[in-house]
Amino acid sequence: MKKPVSVLVLIHTPRLEILLLERASYPGFWQSVTGSQEGDEPLRHTALREVAEETGIRAREEDLDDWRLTNRYEIFPQWRHRYAPGVTRNVEHVFSLALPRAEPVSVAAGEHDGYLWLPWQEAAAKVFSWSNRDAILMLPRAISPA
Repeated sequence: MKKPVSVLVLIHTPRLEILLLERASYPGFWQSVTGSQEGDEPLRHTALREVAEETGIRAREEDLDDWRLTNRYEIFPQWRHRYAPGVTRNVEHVFSLALPRAEPVSVAAGEHDGYLWLPWQEAAAKVFSWSNRDAILMLPRAISPA
């Protein structure tokens, strides 16, 4: 059973191009890297593991930016069977990962069918999840120097 604690990782370039992945089981559903925490692993490790599994990108802990932002949302009914009976809500922790440029990635077979690098405004309009959209819309402010 999946744990109802997950990460959302926005992978982006300095020009705010965003990497999106298309879900294999739901064609047309685009998203950033997401995934559930396994056991008691630190959330940074969850984020790094999911980035590696879903894209083939090997990042280091210091490459991740922890936004210290959590979203709470209802799990889509079509995905509830992966959780313990009665679990209907998830807590998502937001991270970002800056890459120097858009690069080819290796999507996880069976989980994703393809990927796109899009300008942030287009990426925000394309994702199916409100929390993913909102994080993308926050990205320009989140990465700008204070």
